[in-house]
Amino acid sequence: MNRSPAEPDEREFPAVELPPEIIEIARRLEEAGYETWAVGGALRDQLLGEDRGDVDLATAAPPEAVRRLFRHTVPVGIEHGTVGVLDPSRRLHEVTTFRRDVRTDGRHAVVEFGASLEEDLARRDFTINAIAYHPTRQQWADPFRGFADLREGVVRAVGNPARRFQEDYLRVLRAIRFAARFDFEIEPVTWAAAVTAAPGLRGLSAERVRDEWFKSLRTARALHRLVRLWHEVGAAAIWLPELRPTWPGGEVPREERDPVVLTALACASPAGVLHRLRCSGDELARAEALQRGPAQPASADEVAVRRWLAAVGEAAADHLLLVRYRGEEPDWLPVVQRVRERGDPVSRAGLAITGHDLMASGIPAGPEMGRVLDLLLDAVLADPSLNTRERLLELTRSLQ
Repeated sequence: MNRSPAEPDEREFPAVELPPEIIEIARRLEEAGYETWAVGGALRDQLLGEDRGDVDLATAAPPEAVRRLFRHTVPVGIEHGTVGVLDPSRRLHEVTTFRRDVRTDGRHAVVEFGASLEEDLARRDFTINAIAYHPTRQQWADPFRGFADLREGVVRAVGNPARRFQEDYLRVLRAIRFAARFDFEIEPVTWAAAVTAAPGLRGLSAERVRDEWFKSLRTARALHRLVRLWHEVGAAAIWLPELRPTWPGGEVPREERDPVVLTALACASPAGVLHRLRCSGDELARAEALQRGPAQPASADEVAVRRWLAAVGEAAADHLLLVRYRGEEPDWLPVVQRVRERGDPVSRAGLAITGHDLMASGIPAGPEMGRVLDLLLDAVLADPSLNTRERLLELTRSLQ
């Protein structure tokens, strides 16, 4: 029997498991007369044998019908047709009305409801993201042959690639993220359209580019390939001109990746990059501390290591992570571990004396107390055995 692309031979598809809460939401929508399918990246990831994220639902029900059918809902993106349905455990599941694009400007889309499942899938970016599964009938819909592209390791735009990228230029970066994450090849016509569309990246918000860059750093199977693709498509020249031409470190296990430190490794001026990408104040402060350094102790001598730890303060953890990302094993690294295991003081907070002790010794609060504390810390960095209350008070008297 011949089948249409929307009715694939299900023997080609592995079984998929959906959370019972998703099946129950779909069942209630179907019983109310609204066709409902599971869609999105969670299906793709499960087909690839990866950890599944949250499963989304697409439905013929308009948003007001979804809110009427379920007691607890949240209008998470109701203007775009998305309603969050809370299950009995108060976990939120996104349910989005079938929709088609009416107008796009490369950043946003105006949508209308009343579309079919195939029309809804047709507006998605890549075939591997345009697969649907019916939760109650256990049937697949694959009108754009996304399962074949998953099997063959290909990122291919749905329909006309140039049009897909013109609808939302962020898709240029998403194509790179999926290629780097799954070690897929970008289909040649799709790649050519991405390169042509790349100048449109200038019109995106910094926040969207930042989120895509961070997601890519966290998920790329090979970071060197991610960096190369950003350069080759032209995205680096627009958003990350500081990005080094090749990845300067080793491969980093995904569970150990910190996007701020990875950016510091990949880019010549990480603080400038994170400022441009409108990162949080905490993220920017971390990048500035890494950039300010010093990047390592003057030597492997314990005193030099303690002074370095005191100088970089809380940024020490990020500096040590940067060393690990580079794949280096400097001779001072074991010394840092010994100093930390012993609990050698490397900050004012580690001193065995308080401000009250100093005031009782005649040191006034303010700049003078700060100067004395710095001198005491300097002495303790040179000789941790001095870090007792009695010896520090004795040293304080000698400074007066």
